[in-house]
Amino acid sequence: MEGVEAKSSSGYGKPPWIFRGSALYQLHLVKAEKARACIPKEFKLVEAFGYTLGGFFLASYDDSPVGAFDELVVIAGLVWNRPTSCAWATRVYVNNNEACSHGRKDVGLPSQVARFSKTISAVSRQSRGWNGFSNMVQIGSEFRSPNDHLNVQVTEIKSLDAADPCHISLTSAAC
Repeated sequence: MEGVEAKSSSGYGKPPWIFRGSALYQLHLVKAEKARACIPKEFKLVEAFGYTLGGFFLASYDDSPVGAFDELVVIAGLVWNRPTSCAWATRVYVNNNEACSHGRKDVGLPSQVARFSKTISAVSRQSRGWNGFSNMVQIGSEFRSPNDHLNVQVTEIKSLDAADPCHISLTSAAC
């Protein structure tokens, strides 16, 4: 008897799933005590000197099993998951209902639907971020010229009075 291929959330099918687009992964040191509050007790936090590695992952997919969409993943820290460690996502925001459903049902992510607002504007060459660091960041084809500035605002869609959980501001590399 031949088995029927089980299909996951609509559009995704079986892995491997292929996503094409651009992304930024920003790492931050997070106090272990703060990260532990976001991670289930059964997982061991990977830490050193009272800190773990957290941050965020911001992606703009041009192509995926469900088409184009944006994603913001907030990472509390690293957890030990034999035989290696992995990042623990405490928040996942996407602007696609199918991607949200797939994240929840098939991957076990705390996905929420959100509105992503992106604006690109030119900035002067003298406008440098903290010690020029923000000028070293690039996100693939998101920037039109070396002096472009990208603002991304993410608003969780829960109610009419939803608050903006995240605002990201980036400047491309200066030539």
